[in-house]
Parts: sequence; structure tokens; C-alpha cells
Amino acid sequence: MAQYVKKDDDRDEEAEYSPFSGIEKGAVLQEARVFNDPQLDSRRCSQVITKLLYLLNQGDTFTKTEATEVFFSVTKLFQARDVGLRRMVYLIIKELSPSADEVIIVTSSLMKDMNSKTDVYRANAIRVLCRITDGTLLTQIERYLKQAIVDKNPVVASAALVSGIHLLQTNPEIVKRWSNEVQEAVQSRAALVQFHALALLQQIRQNDRLAVSKLVTSLTKGTVRSPLAQCLLIRYTSQVIRESSMNSQTGDRPFYDYLEGCLRHKSEMVIFEAARAITELSGVTSRELTPAITVLQLFLSSSKPVLRFAAVRTLNKVAMTHPMAVTTCNIDMESLISDQNRSIATLAITTLLKTGNESGVDRLMKQITNFMSDIADEFKIVVVDAIRSLCLKFPLKFRTLMGFLSNILREEGGFEYKKAIVDSIVTIIREIPDAKESGLLHLCEFIEDCEFTYLSTQILHFLGIEGPKTSDPSKYIRYIYNRVILENATVRASAVSTLAKFGAMVDSLKPRIFVLLRRCLYDNDDEVRDRATLYLNTIGGDGSVVETDKDVKEFLFGALDLPLANLETSLKNYEPSEEPFDIRSVSREVKSQPFAEKKAAAKKPTGLGAPPAGPTSAVDTYDKLLLSIPEFSTFGQLFKSSAPVELTEAETEYAVNVVKHIFDRHVVFQYNCTNTIPEQLLEDVTILVDASEAEEFEEVATKPLKSLPYDTPGQTYVAFEKPEGVPAVGKFSNVLRFMVKEVDPSTGEAEEDGVEDEYQLEEFEVVAADYMLKVGVSNFRNAWESLGPDFERVDEYGLGPRESLKEAVSTVINLLGMQPCEGTEVVAANSRSHTCLLSGVYIGNVKVLVRLSFGVDSAKEVAMKLAVRSEDEGVSDAIHELVAN
Repeated sequence: MAQYVKKDDDRDEEAEYSPFSGIEKGAVLQEARVFNDPQLDSRRCSQVITKLLYLLNQGDTFTKTEATEVFFSVTKLFQARDVGLRRMVYLIIKELSPSADEVIIVTSSLMKDMNSKTDVYRANAIRVLCRITDGTLLTQIERYLKQAIVDKNPVVASAALVSGIHLLQTNPEIVKRWSNEVQEAVQSRAALVQFHALALLQQIRQNDRLAVSKLVTSLTKGTVRSPLAQCLLIRYTSQVIRESSMNSQTGDRPFYDYLEGCLRHKSEMVIFEAARAITELSGVTSRELTPAITVLQLFLSSSKPVLRFAAVRTLNKVAMTHPMAVTTCNIDMESLISDQNRSIATLAITTLLKTGNESGVDRLMKQITNFMSDIADEFKIVVVDAIRSLCLKFPLKFRTLMGFLSNILREEGGFEYKKAIVDSIVTIIREIPDAKESGLLHLCEFIEDCEFTYLSTQILHFLGIEGPKTSDPSKYIRYIYNRVILENATVRASAVSTLAKFGAMVDSLKPRIFVLLRRCLYDNDDEVRDRATLYLNTIGGDGSVVETDKDVKEFLFGALDLPLANLETSLKNYEPSEEPFDIRSVSREVKSQPFAEKKAAAKKPTGLGAPPAGPTSAVDTYDKLLLSIPEFSTFGQLFKSSAPVELTEAETEYAVNVVKHIFDRHVVFQYNCTNTIPEQLLEDVTILVDASEAEEFEEVATKPLKSLPYDTPGQTYVAFEKPEGVPAVGKFSNVLRFMVKEVDPSTGEAEEDGVEDEYQLEEFEVVAADYMLKVGVSNFRNAWESLGPDFERVDEYGLGPRESLKEAVSTVINLLGMQPCEGTEVVAANSRSHTCLLSGVYIGNVKVLVRLSFGVDSAKEVAMKLAVRSEDEGVSDAIHELVAN
């Protein structure tokens, strides 16, 4: 036994040893002098080049002088006759990437090698020349490259084709002239040449949809023999099918017969590529899926792990959209649960969880229990997510599945893994009412041993919302109060808040809660004591701060619809006085940057347009700025500021963008201007705004910009009045007007006389989304219930044909300008239905919540159900009117 251990130890040491360990750049550069020896030692030179390549690939950088010296020394090695050394020379030249001045030194040697009788020299010389050459030299060697593409030696031909693929990015016009030669290479009998030729030919034609379609049509008739090339052709065929289905309303699917024929190919890679392509077709039917599923099922029992993995991963994706089509493979996948490759086993289990029936859940869970201890956390998270989906699919099995989640919750695991389990239990509790009692108890038992503060506080917060609604809320009090005694200050403070929520919701528990909260008054942490004091007074302690029952519940359970960054900034800026802090003065919108930088350079705005230092939010910055301008000081509180809208193209003489500031009765347009011409000074800069297509707006004030020097951003403003509280919309045309004065480049002084000039800008619109603030809610379901059904409006709409469900969801979100909640803006690939939750605040500070339910049919027609709840009946109607129009 000792001998075996010794051998293992020795083997480990050998695995860690590297012949390059400890080498230094300086020492290797000294060794590179061997390249200058009159009598070249090929073996020694190859070793030094290897070390240089190692240093370069490890991230070491050579100075210009060092690189030049090495390069010049390496060029002397072209006189050596050793084939191995010559190949090393090619590699080091490519890695050093010599400058244009230095390239000329090796060009003649490389061109000589490109016409050599030694094929290895020819192929490598082509690769190096195309890597280091510029457009001028490329035209000189173009004739040789064309000949190389159709060369009889496949190594040379492939080298030229691969070089063409790289050159297409820098010299596309030259490479496109090689189409005839590349077309001929596609017919080559050499597998690799055909593969590279097809790749290059498709890239040459990729911007011409008809040309790609013709290429696919000609090649699907059986002229492609290389399995690698055939895999490429299958991908290009899938692309043509996708594009044709987008432009055609018929049910015909061109080239499907070709894909199905590839399922009978002798090469496994071609079979798999075809099966995968079929499963990824948009709107694929069960009939079209069947042959692909059949070959994937055969791969599940393959002796090759890579085939088993590829098959089960593809079936896992198919199960998301067509679970019934995959059920025929369930028996084969069950045998993979014990597969030595844990990735295969994990995918098999998650696929079974998506496709299994209700009767097989118990048996499947027993198999998974033994499996979980053998896999890493990242795989466990995948399994947990699949179990959550299974529980929502079969709600009657919640006890079995909840018990499994509870058991693994108490086992060892990292934060992300435990968070995934907790999130799954919370989701099940919310969606399945019968699971609430047992689920909450499982969470209570977990926090007794939970080592993660974040998870403990989140569970306590959730417990405070759901616990009081259970049949016996008192049984949770012990678990909560134990956290006050045993946990750190953060968790103790959260537990105090949870106790207060039980006291506010359950009258029978109030006396007991009072006693427990009074004990918290002696805690050694300020936050815990302050919370206990606040809650004792709020829910009826000494009667001094007692509110109505509705106010108490709103305070304890209401969502904080203010961005914390804005609240923090407002509190820091609040100066103690007789006037108490008013939370209504806190802006509800957050922007990352208040003023747009000029487009042409990275220089930040200065002066009036510069963001102030410190943590002040963008909205506060805008608010203070506009209030400081006398023309706008009477407009009241700023409701919202838009993101900058560009009104000029990039690299133009003048860069201008506009920010829309929305008030209750006014809209102010802030035009951020930058002069990009050094020889000019602009004065009396104004914007002439044509509002003829915005009938409800009336211009009331302007603020011109006195001077706009080169490279110094400045702002000019135009204000409009609109009906109060009304989301008026319209289109605005803009002309930049100014006095231009020439500037002497040598002195920097401007001439006294100037010339009036104008510059046409792009149009922009004020849209309905400009009157909606993106304000999220922490718990959408509770927020939805708290608004109530009084002002709820529900209707259905047809959105017509769309490219995808994802595109339809994104369009509606952008139209409404609201904040997606709980990650519902993300649409699963190939999904046929989706629910999206949105929240926001409408002008007038009216809370709005929206539920969007989408569905798409086989013709890509999208239908949408829109449910709106708000604090104002007119606002709910306005949201529907916006969508209807």
C-alpha cells in the first residue's frame, strides 16, 4: 500500500512540474543572441524560440526595442535548412506582429517560401504573410493566393482559405474577388479544404440573402462529402429556413427534407447537427420532431460520453417547449442517472423532471436523493430549479417535493445553492396555498442553523408577510424570537420587524408580542433597540404614536416605492430645522448619469453641465439645476428626466442631444451642445423648435447659450407649457442657430465679427412613456393585492405577427416605459407563452401595476392580455388607450 501511495505522490509532483517554470524574460532575451551565431545550432534556436513563445502566451510584453531586436535576429534563421526550426520561425514572426517598416525585411523570404517546392514551407509562409501584410502587399501576392486556393496539396489550399477568412475582416474587397477559386475549392475531395472553402464562401456572400439561399440550394443536392463541411451546410440551411419563415406566411418549410435526410448520414457529427437543427426550428411540429427525437434516443445509449451528453442536452432544451415529444426517451434517460459523467446525469434528471408524469414522481425522487451528494453545487442548482417547475406542474405532489427540498436544505452547500432552494420553497408557497404551512415550518427550521445572514433576513421578511395569514400563527413566534436571542445584529433587527408584523396582523398575539418587543429595548445594538421602540409605539405601545389600523399595516407591509439611492441622498442633504423631513420630496426616479457626454470624445462635461461630485442622484442634480434658472423656477417639482436623445450623427461638426424634463404643467428641453471644430467659436447659441406637430404644447421660455468654445459642452433650453396632468405627446423639429467666429489657431483668439449660421438637427418626440417613472416593487403579488380591484381594467389585444415572443415583450415594455419586476422581462427561448409584471408611477404620482400575458401561435401571431391596476381610474384607462392606439 505504501508503494502505491509513493507512486501517486511522485506522479502528482511530475504533473505539476513545468520545464518553463522560473524562466525570466531578460535571461531569454540574452539567450536569443544564439540566433546571430555564424554556426547555427538548430536545436538550441528552436528551444529559445519556444521560450519566447511561452513568455508571449503567458502575457509578458516586449518593449518596441526588445521586439525589434528579436525580430531582426529571427530573420537570420531563414538561412537554416532545418524544417522544424523554419516552422518555429513562422510562429514567432506571427506572434511578434512586426510593424510595416520591418515587414519588408521578411517579405522576400516569405514569398520565396510561398513558391517553394516544400509544401510545409508554402502553407506556413501563406499564413504568416497574410497575418502581417497590409493591403498594398496583398494586391502583389493576390495571384499566388488564388493559385494556392486550388492547389492540389490540401495543406496549402487550407492555409490560403483560412487566411482568406481572416483577411475578409480587413480587406473584404480583395477577398471577394476570389469567389471563383473558392467555389472550385468547395468541390475538393479533401475534407478540410471543402470545410474551409464553404466557410469562406458563405462569409463572402453573408450580406446577400439570395446568394446564400442559392448556395444552400446548390450544395444540398449532394455535392458536399466532408462531414465537417456538411455540418456547416446544415447550419447555413437552418439560417435560410429561419429567414424564409420570417418572410413567408405559408406553412411550407423549405429544405426540411434535406435536414431529415442528414439524420441517415454515416457520420455521427452530421446526424447530431441535423437533429439539433430540426429541434431548434421555430414553430416545429410534433411530426417534424419525431425523426430527430428518434436518433437522439439512440445516442443516449451510445458508448461515447460525448454523444450521450450532446443528446441529453438537446433533449433537455426540447423538453422546455415540447415535453410530450421527449417522454418516449424517459426509460433511456433513467439509465443515465447513474452515469459516471455527472454532467450527463444532471441533464438526464432535469429532463426527466420536465417530462415525467405524476405517478412517477415518488420513484424519481428516490433516485435523485442518492444522486445529489455526488454532484457539485452548480449542478444541484439546476436540479432544484427543475424540481420547483415539477411541483408547480403537479401541485398535489407538493409534500413529496417540499420534503425533498427541506432535506437538502439542511445538508452542506454554498450560498447560491441554498438560496436556490429557499427561492424554490418561497415560490411553491406563493403558488400552492396548501403548501404554505409546511413550507414556512421548513424555512423556520432552516434559519436555526443558517450561516448566511442574507438568507436569514429574507426568510424572516417573507415569514412576516405570510405567517400571520396561516391557521396558527403562534407556532412561528418561538422560531422568530430565537433569532433575536441567538443571531447577529442584522438578523436580530430583521426578527424584530417580523415580530411587529405578527402583532399588527394577529390581535390575539399582540400582548405576547409587546412583551417580546420590550425585551428588545435592552439589546446592545442601536438598530435593534430603535426598531423595537418604533414598533411598540406604532402598534399601540404607550399611545403616543398610534396610527389607524390601516396606517399601521401600510407602514409595516407597504412596499417602499422609492429608490434607496435617492432616499439616502435626500436624507444626507436634509438640514435639521423646524420643518420635518418630507418623504414625498424624494425623487422616485434613478438615472446613472444626468448629462450626456459629447459623442466625439471621452471628455466629460464641465461647468454648468457637469455632474456634481459626491453621491447626489441624477434627478436631484437636474432638479437643482432647473430651479436655479429663473425662467423655470416656478414650474414646481421635477417629475422625470429622460435619457439623452441624440440629434446629430457621430463625427459631425456639432454634437447635440436633448434631455426631456417633465413637470406637471410644463416640459423643458435641455439641449447639450458640443463644438467639435477647433477653428470656430460659437456665440448666442439657441434652438429654434417647430412644434406644429405637437398641438397641445405652447412655447413659454428659452435660455440661450452665450458662448460655445471648442470642446467645451454647454446647454441651451426651451420650455413648453401643456395641459396640467395630461400626458400630451407630439413631434418636435429643431434647428441649431448661432453666431460663428473664426479662431486664430496660433493665438486662440476669436475675430470680433461673426456670421450667423444654422445647422439642421434631427426630430424627436415626446411619447406617453415619458410620463411614466420606472419604479420597482419588492413583492409584486402583495403590491397587486394592496391596490385592489376597484380600478382594475382588463382587455385582450392582438399584436399581429412578430419575429419572436421576446421581441413582442420588449416592444410593449418600451411602449409603456415601466419597470419589469422579478426578472419577468426575460423570455425563455422557444417559449410559446409568457407573463410579464411591470410597475411604475404615472404623472401625478399615481402608482400603476401591470400584468401582461402573452401567447404566440404557429403563424407567429401574438396575442396579449393586459391587466392594469392603479390608484386612479383614469390612469388605468389611459394605459389601455395607449396600447390600443
